Amino acid sequence: MLSKLLLSCIIPFVLGAPTLTPSAATPSASAGNVSTTVSGPYSLVTTSYNYSSTAASSTISSASASTLGASTTGVITVPLSSYSFTPYPTPTLSPLPPVYPATDPLSPPSVSSDPQVVPDFAPAWATAYQKAKNLISDYTIEEKVNITTGVGWANGLCVGNIPSNKNFPGLCLEDSPLAVRFADYATAFPAGIQVASTWNRPLMRARGLALGQEFKGKGVNIALGPMMNMGRVAQGGRNWEGFGADPFLTGESAYETILGLQNAGVQATAKHFINNEQEHFRTSESSNVDDRTQHEIYAHPFLRSVMAGVSSVMCSYNLINETYACNNDKMLNDILKREYGFQGFVQSDWSATMSTLSAVAGLDMTMPGDITFDSGDSYFGGNLTDYVNDGYISMARLDDMATRIIAAWYFLHQDENYPVTNFNAFNPNDEATNQHVNVQADHYTLVREIGAAGTVLLKNENCTLPLNKPRNLVLIGSDAGPGKSGPNEFSDQGGSDGILAMGWGSGTGNFPYLISPLEGIQERARQDGSSVFWDFDDWNTALAGNMAYGEAVALVFTNSDSGEDYITVDGNQGDRNNLTAWHNGDDLILAVAAQNNNTIVVMNSVGPLIIEPWIEHPNITAVVWAGIQGQEAGNAIADVLYGAYNPSGRLPYTIAKDIADYPAQLITDDSGSEIVTIDYTEGLFIDYRHFDQANITPRFEFGFGLSYTTFTYSELSVTPIQSSDTNQADLITAWQNGEASPIAEGSSTALWLHEPAFQVTFKVTNTGPVSGMEIPQLYIHFPSSASEPPSVLKGFTNVEISPSSTEQASITLSRYDLSIWDVVAQGWRKPDDQISFSIGASSRDFRLQGDIPT
Repeated sequence: MLSKLLLSCIIPFVLGAPTLTPSAATPSASAGNVSTTVSGPYSLVTTSYNYSSTAASSTISSASASTLGASTTGVITVPLSSYSFTPYPTPTLSPLPPVYPATDPLSPPSVSSDPQVVPDFAPAWATAYQKAKNLISDYTIEEKVNITTGVGWANGLCVGNIPSNKNFPGLCLEDSPLAVRFADYATAFPAGIQVASTWNRPLMRARGLALGQEFKGKGVNIALGPMMNMGRVAQGGRNWEGFGADPFLTGESAYETILGLQNAGVQATAKHFINNEQEHFRTSESSNVDDRTQHEIYAHPFLRSVMAGVSSVMCSYNLINETYACNNDKMLNDILKREYGFQGFVQSDWSATMSTLSAVAGLDMTMPGDITFDSGDSYFGGNLTDYVNDGYISMARLDDMATRIIAAWYFLHQDENYPVTNFNAFNPNDEATNQHVNVQADHYTLVREIGAAGTVLLKNENCTLPLNKPRNLVLIGSDAGPGKSGPNEFSDQGGSDGILAMGWGSGTGNFPYLISPLEGIQERARQDGSSVFWDFDDWNTALAGNMAYGEAVALVFTNSDSGEDYITVDGNQGDRNNLTAWHNGDDLILAVAAQNNNTIVVMNSVGPLIIEPWIEHPNITAVVWAGIQGQEAGNAIADVLYGAYNPSGRLPYTIAKDIADYPAQLITDDSGSEIVTIDYTEGLFIDYRHFDQANITPRFEFGFGLSYTTFTYSELSVTPIQSSDTNQADLITAWQNGEASPIAEGSSTALWLHEPAFQVTFKVTNTGPVSGMEIPQLYIHFPSSASEPPSVLKGFTNVEISPSSTEQASITLSRYDLSIWDVVAQGWRKPDDQISFSIGASSRDFRLQGDIPT
């Protein structure tokens, strides 16, 4: 029996990459200067495994920081052996309202610009667990295994499907983080990066709720989002799906999105766990990350997801410290399930399962079920049944896997009249399975608002904007108009020859319609009596300049795109090859600016660009960073240009003067290695933290954004908040004395660590001519002994203020916000010496300074 099992472990690892492509990802014809190629959607590398490594147990640790420079020679795996299992204890802390109320995911705490409630989902999870245990009490081994194993690619209505078992109806898993992928009559929302650019928790929550309503309306049980990988690499292909380059902003965006999604009744998925920061080599690279950096940067958004009660976490394709993410005991068992107290289930990214023994390392569900698409085999399924029968994986662990999956179903009350799946992701034209249920409601209004709220005004000389009934306007560039063959001409949005409103890949959806800037601006021009002209040819710069000559306003539109690695656009394999504007953008802008002294640049981009060739041109009077705004893009842009919406967006990343100024660069050379090593040598110093530490002047700093009005700050005050948790007073006292939090179940999500500890209050005055929203940001300055970056974002809020009015604002800090990760004690510790902070309008525009009371 042993030889058969060894073969079942090893043979799949040396199979070639899949060659089949799903029906929705067929090659697209070239259009203009856009060329698109589509390969296998989730390609696996050919590799072999070394079983002479560390045994699987809760003591398996990540590679230490001292080994991160070493070249990779193998892959650390779970060796074939027998593994016992004891489930992690469920949380036992009693709810303590109003700070720590018992919370059902269908009734989350009300959204607040200064949240001070820590929801306690433990009672709801406990009820769900008991129901799940009762349900599977008479299940056979095979029936329990079926709960953990997808039916295989394209063998169900959704991109992922768990089959029905007895009185359990099964599960539908469906992309994406911004739309119900492959479905009709569904909204194309702004991307994650756009909602992060709003720095607005109510809008983050509202978007999550609206998305959740649409997923539920289509009969989806598990929405495959939000995505919360960090924008470590500015060129990262999927950065636009996430929430930027700062862990705190990303964590709050993920938290509010999940609360919104699950409020609607759909299960959310926190992905991709973890260190999937570039598309090149994503299935064959080892992200080598030290323990402190992992905790403080990359794992933080997942911690906040667990605190939001997230149902599911998706493990990623890459390796972490030489162990595949879906086979990584340290990340899945020790950090996620033990340290964070995660009660839901871990699912694999599609074909990211690497071994049947991944179940020992913490994987609960394999997706889509087959090892490679359409391969007809599985690491779970029959193999998992054999491993349990032969004692390699314990029955207790199989029970835990099935219980977690079904408990998540009960946790979201999906046993109570939940809609059945009513669309077919693989055959949308099959009338027998696609009921064409319209789930859009009035969500277009929210799309438009987020599109405008996430737009960042970077430059506005002499109050060029907002526009005031200009005599005439000319719109230059293909990004100003509609696509040549409609909004869905490219499969999975793998290309653009019109307005760019989302990136490409599995994180997309179909547009029900797409408003271009031409349409949005013309609607306003009709009201004003303005004349509107246009030229969508990006390459005829002479014509563009001539058309701009003499016009009252010349608007130049350009963009920059990226996406997932299974689609290559203009030679960009997911990640962007560089940070220059696409479609001849730089030359087009310069040509127009040479002929018109009121040139306004509008940029639709998935991330930062190098804009040095033109940003200081004296004829460029305004720059509008529009982002990627979803189906109402043109209307949202027009709202900002004309002042119907006073811009309040802030950059969720740094715009550098030179690509070399960023601390982490895209790795495109595999050096002939079987596993590509990517060392996170910058540690804690990503994005603005690096710019501050290295004293590099950016073009536009993290958190920057202008308004059509001005604000001043005053009357700063800091007030300690008495703990409501007397049962953990000793832990609070120990923390105040500089001791680290203990090693325990749920230690990093404990109430005493996250409850309000200090409230910072101040006043903001609108000193300008129009109403506007200010986004005050709080940055902590740790003492030098802590070896932290000079400034670390730990709070933000938003304040709407009328002209000449003053409003009080508050930002609440927890003990966690003031802690650093102690790699020796393996806990959160308050550093020695004084902690100070600044409040201001960006990471480099501080208006108020204070100290945290000792």
